[in-house]
Amino acid sequence: MFPKRRLSDLSEREILALAIASEEEDSRIYTSYAEALGAEYPATAKLFGEMAAEERGHHDRLFASFRERFGETVPLIRRGDVYGQPHRPPLWLMRPLGIEAVRRQVEAMEHQSEAFYRHAAAQVPDGPVKTLLTALAKAESGHVALAESLAREQLGPEARAAERETARRSFVLQYVQPGLAGLMDGSVSTLAPLFAAAFATQNSHDAFAVGLAAAVGAGISMGFAEALSDDGAISGRGSPIARGIASGVMTAIGGLGHTLPYLIPDFLMATVVAALVVAVELVVIAWIRHRYMDTPFLKAAYQVVLGGVLVFLAGIFIGSA
Repeated sequence: MFPKRRLSDLSEREILALAIASEEEDSRIYTSYAEALGAEYPATAKLFGEMAAEERGHHDRLFASFRERFGETVPLIRRGDVYGQPHRPPLWLMRPLGIEAVRRQVEAMEHQSEAFYRHAAAQVPDGPVKTLLTALAKAESGHVALAESLAREQLGPEARAAERETARRSFVLQYVQPGLAGLMDGSVSTLAPLFAAAFATQNSHDAFAVGLAAAVGAGISMGFAEALSDDGAISGRGSPIARGIASGVMTAIGGLGHTLPYLIPDFLMATVVAALVVAVELVVIAWIRHRYMDTPFLKAAYQVVLGGVLVFLAGIFIGSA
């Protein structure tokens, strides 16, 4: 895989190119939201149409600045090419499109865009480009306020206070998302080696040793992977160390849950208890995805349970072969 570059390593020309591509992407996202929500939420759809037009205006200002300084050829640099740049999950492809899920993503998008422009402005020399980037950071900050007003309009006068919403968003980004990813990985990925060892040896101690090694190893691997994936400065996902710890610990917990029953000396009883623990783990994961990731519970349960059962059966089959 081609290594990503850091924002601090980009030249002024490359920063402008990245900003141009980002504004074009966000404009298309808002246009998609406007089209998807037009029938049910016409006022909100109009708002998103206006936001899309403003993002196109930002794009045009950035391109004009680029053309004045560097000519017509804009290098192809996208968010995915730069370390720490946020990924825009394709929420706009879902149908029906929930207003609450859209609102949360819009807030995240605008916070991330504001952070990007602040960081970008801080590393370019004084001049018209720095002035433009600073102005765009202020404009994105205004979009954040607009998204928060959307929450009040759509959710009624009892809408959450801004501080509480910010705290919730930070909690989800920094702990829930990496923790859930770790719990899913630890719960599912360790099933096959644990039950393969259990059915191959018919020995609780051997199965426990394999499961413990798999859980701890997966926890260390996931922890480092999460911590190194994003510094959190622009994406708003918080401290990479905190995210790495959350992901690593939950990965290990996910693997240990169905490993601990093999402390029971009786192999058959240990296996029955472990299978019950697996069932509980999969239901808990499905509920967390439903609660925090806006995934319908039945859909989450189908995805998680189906994958878990297939891995579980693969482990038994391999161990019994």
